[in-house]
Amino acid sequence: METGDLKIISPAVGITARILFTLIFFLSGITHFTSMQSYIDLMPAAIPIRAFWVAISAVVELAGAAMILFNYRPRLGGWLIVLFLVPVTIVVHGTAMLALADPVMRAVNVSMFLKGLAMIACALFITQSGVRPVADAG
Repeated sequence: METGDLKIISPAVGITARILFTLIFFLSGITHFTSMQSYIDLMPAAIPIRAFWVAISAVVELAGAAMILFNYRPRLGGWLIVLFLVPVTIVVHGTAMLALADPVMRAVNVSMFLKGLAMIACALFITQSGVRPVADAG
């Protein structure tokens, strides 16, 4: 059924979208290892073995981003990104936006929380449609 909506199909748009979406996960995943203490400090103190969770989250986000970028089981890659983002968005940014005393830092964490929700939505789209070649797009 034709909707009358604008339809532009281009391989360049698809690869650009994959690069832009996964870039943050590659950079963040690397810095999880190179600046581990900074990520540990972001987590609530009540969480046990925080260094372990930082390392695991780095592996999950790097693997998910690579799967999406290189179109190797991208739906699974999308689920890995969701698996990474849901706890980070809730535990780190959700608690900070509610608990921090500084109103500026609360506002920053509200923005980070909303950005997390938007990235979860994008990853969920990928879990449903994957990353199809242009010839398969419809």
